[in-house]
Order: sequence, then C-alpha cells, then structure tokens
Amino acid sequence: MFFAILSLQIAYLLRNNLDFSVLPVASIGVGIALAVRLISFRWFRTYAVVVRYAGVSDIIHTFSVVAGGSLLLFGLAIVLRPYGINLPLSVVLIDFFLLLVLMIAFRLAMPGLYYLLYGQNMAKENVIIIGAGSLGSLTRQVLVNDPKSKVNVVAILDDNPAVYNKHVDGVRVRKPEELAQILDKTPVSKAIFAIRNIDPSRRKQIAEEFLNRDIKVLKVPFDADWSDGQFKMGELKDIQITDLLDRSSIVLDAQNVKEFIGRKTVVITGGAGSIGSELVRQLIKLKPGRLVVIDQAETPLVNLDLECKEKYGFMDLIPIVADVTNAARVDSIFKQYSPEVVFHAAAYKHVPIMESYPYEAVSVNVLGTKTVADASVRYGIEKFVMVSTDKAVNPTNVMGASKRAAEIYIQSLTDQTETQFITTRFGNVLGSNGSVVPRFTKQILAGGPITVTHPEITRYFMTIPEASQLVLEAGAMGLGGEIFLFDMGESVKILDLAEKMIKLSGLKPYEDIDIIFSGLRPGEKLYEELLATKENSLETHHPKITRAKIRTYDPAEVNLAIEGIISSLASAQDMSIVTGIKNLVPEYLSKNSKFEKLDVHK
Repeated sequence: MFFAILSLQIAYLLRNNLDFSVLPVASIGVGIALAVRLISFRWFRTYAVVVRYAGVSDIIHTFSVVAGGSLLLFGLAIVLRPYGINLPLSVVLIDFFLLLVLMIAFRLAMPGLYYLLYGQNMAKENVIIIGAGSLGSLTRQVLVNDPKSKVNVVAILDDNPAVYNKHVDGVRVRKPEELAQILDKTPVSKAIFAIRNIDPSRRKQIAEEFLNRDIKVLKVPFDADWSDGQFKMGELKDIQITDLLDRSSIVLDAQNVKEFIGRKTVVITGGAGSIGSELVRQLIKLKPGRLVVIDQAETPLVNLDLECKEKYGFMDLIPIVADVTNAARVDSIFKQYSPEVVFHAAAYKHVPIMESYPYEAVSVNVLGTKTVADASVRYGIEKFVMVSTDKAVNPTNVMGASKRAAEIYIQSLTDQTETQFITTRFGNVLGSNGSVVPRFTKQILAGGPITVTHPEITRYFMTIPEASQLVLEAGAMGLGGEIFLFDMGESVKILDLAEKMIKLSGLKPYEDIDIIFSGLRPGEKLYEELLATKENSLETHHPKITRAKIRTYDPAEVNLAIEGIISSLASAQDMSIVTGIKNLVPEYLSKNSKFEKLDVHK
C-alpha cells in the first residue's frame, strides 16, 4: 500500500509538470484508487509472498493484479467523471507503470539483498554448477534460498560460447577448461550437474575432472521426482557409475516393437531375474495380451507380480514357478496358455561357480534352452528370442561354452521350422544380481577393501534397461537365425571402475578404501569379445545393434552333439560333460581351470 500511495502521488506530479501545489494528497479520486488497490491486494494475496524466495511466477502474479486494478480504475474514472469525481486517465496510466516497476523491483531486489546481508556470512561450502540454462539458474536459487543451506555458488560452467563471462543470477559463467584456475583461487567441495541435454562423453569427462580433485559430484533429480514443481536441496542425487558410462541414449523403433508384441501372449523364462524382470517392465508399456513369467525363484517372482499389479496396474501377469529343464512342465504351460512370443532369459551366468558345477551349467543353459525351444516348435511360437552373453565368444569357461552350445542349437532349428529363432548377445549388465557394481558398493559400505581379480582386466558394460530395450528391438527386427550384437561402447577397466566408485562415495582410493588383487578366477579371462574369430558383423537399421555373420552348422550333427551332451548328464562326470561341449564348440579353450587338460591335443 505504501508503493500504491507513492506511485499515485508521483503520477499526479508527473501529469502536472512536478507542480507540488496541485498534489491531491487526499481526494475522493485518490481514495477510490487506493481502495481499489487495497481490495485487489487483499483479494489476490499479493502480500503473501516470502519475498526473498520470489520467482517468475510471483512476478507474473504481481503484473496480473496491478494490471487488473488499473483496468478497473480506468473504467471507474470514465463512469464517475459526470458526477464530479476527477481521476485523470493519464494519472491512471502513469500509476500503472510506476506501481508495476516499484513492486517488481522490490521482489527482484529482496533475494539479492537478503543474500548480501546474510547469505555470504552463512556460506561455509563452495559449490560449482554445471549448466547455465534455466535449470542451472533454478539450481542456484534452490541452493541459495534454502533456509538450511550454507552454500556459496562460486561459478557456473557451460560449454556454450554465447554465455561465457556473462552472469546468471549474479554468478559468472565460465568455461569448463577454466576449472583449474577457479579451484586455485577458491576451494570447492561439490559440483552439481544442472543440465539434461549433455553428451554422455562430455558429462563423463567433466565429472572425472571433479572426481580427480576429490570434489563430490551431484545431479539435479528428474522433473518427475520434483515435489510441488520444484526440487529441494535435500533431493539432489549422487551421480552414479552408470552416469559415467560413455553411452548415448537408446532410441527404440517404438511402433515396430509395439506391433511385434501387440496384444500377444508372451512367455518370459527366468522372468524374476535382472534381465527377465526388466523385460517384464518394458513389455508392460507395450500393452501385451498377457505375460507368462516362469522362474524357479518363488520370492522374486512373487515380488515382481506384486510390483506389476500395484505399481503399474497390470493384472494380466501369470507367475509360474517351474524348472525349464522339465519338459513335461514346460509343455503343459505352453499347452495351457498358447504363447506367441518367447523371451528365454533363464540361465546360470556366474563363471567361477559354474566352472565348479558343469552339470548345473549344462542342465540349465543347454538342456533348458533345448526344452523351451523344442516346445516353441511344437506349439508354433512366432518368435523365440534368447538372451546370450559375450562370454559365449571364444569361450574359456563352462558357462560361456554352454551358452554357445545353446546358441548353436537354436540356430540349427531355423530352417526346420516356422518359428523364428533369434539370439541377442551382450556383455555385463550394471546392477544385475551378483554383478561387480553391487559387490563393490557393499565392500565400500563395509569400509573396504575392494577386491579386483587383476589390474588389467576389462569388461563391457551396459545398464539393465538398455539391455532389455535392445533385446526387444532385436526381437522385433529378427527374421530368424540371427545373432544380434549390442553396442557396448568402450570396454571398461575394472580397476578404473573401482576407483571411480570410491571417489563417487566421497572417499579416496588406497587411503580411505584399499583395493587388492585376488587373482583371476577359474575360467576367467582378461578381455571379453563380442565376435568370434570366424565371425563378422553386419549393420542393421538400428545404430546400436549389429548382426553377426556366423558360420552354419549341419542340423543333424548339432542335434546329435546336443543329445550326446545331455546324455552325459546322467553320469554326472564333469570331464565327460565338458568333453561333449568342447567337441561341439571347438574354439572353447579352458583357462585357469582343471579342464585345461582336455585341450592338450587341440
């Protein structure tokens, strides 16, 4: 109201060439004008703003209220003029602009004034924001305006040359290359990514620069996780190891995949596992007819069923506890539900333990695959998509060799049936059950040490959603007989992965958390491959999927060899079982294993 009185008096002065003698300090016109302002401010609660947190929405609200009041005064001035009540239209117009400027300037000035008086004295922690766009500006406001925050934003980094040396909310925008110069002058404890559309390799490069300087790296949560349209300082997320993978986002041919699934009954074996359960989640989005999920693990299967019903509202999931090696059980499931598509993800996958138990590896990975594949042929399944592994390439262990044997078997069926058999092959999946990332996380939480098998060991990695989406895409594009390879990016040195995870936890490698080398485990090799030496890859329409050009096998010979391998299970003799696999997969050469003696004549 002070601003309303002030602007109205100044408006009269300006209209009368600053003649103070005609200033109507109190008149009916002034009274009406102030009454309109009082009612509009009270009615629209313009006063109910914590001005040090004022934002764009508050300014828009202020503009609307002032403009509405001025329009009302404009109308009253015309209506009341015949009754001798004089409120000049020029005064109303000048008053509108003056009052608007005064009220908005006040709202814009208060946050800066508050920070100038109190914020710098409170600041104990210096941070840098990456991103000079609207999200970067919002992040700076959240940090500074948080009543519990003791943060000082010392710089904003951005790759856009157009904003270099400009200011966002009073903070200078700098090049990322100037980071060393900034840190030489000011110690920084945290860096916050406040940018969405950044190239993954660039994000990785910038994040590693901070991590190498022992600076904790955070990121702004996704918009969907914001409460009341804005995030809070306590909702900032630690950057994850998955954020440091040099991988661009996957774009699926949504229409093609949706048509592939389109209201069909789909079977997912191993459906409660890491890949299987994510396949279920991805398939739900495609609106299948029903999902028949098979797994031996009852508790994860029950949890998945509850998740699909409670979180996604999908009621057409049929959880089935069953063993894929049991032909009668698999046959009864196919007969009862008449599936049209099968995703075969059931498998034993851990190299060292399968090296000790070849019977189990062959039973599930070979016999289980044959059982489900044969049922698919009998019941006229349209497509059978098998989830394989890079360890099937030039295998050095029982697990990889058993998966390669399974690949060979389903390829041999391609020309003998209408069912289209498709294989997908990829490397390690970050965050999957038993994978290296959860293991390292537990070791860090326990205070270390982290155990790495060898300082030079490398692996290919991708995330669970990435792998599952590409399995669906490969299934949609496959016509039968293909082995599809996924773009895994660059292979990752496990030692580097361990060091980064320690740094992401705000700790120092070899000081806070030690890293020790335990030696290569049975069947383990230093480097994984995606293509065998006699294979070449061909491009597909999807940039992240290639097709292996593979040698062909005689179906009769393959069937005879597979039957021999399965028959050897009856003896439960490891050497006999592994010999059968080596006969089918000649490139299988054991390493660091008791089965090396079987290769002496190769």
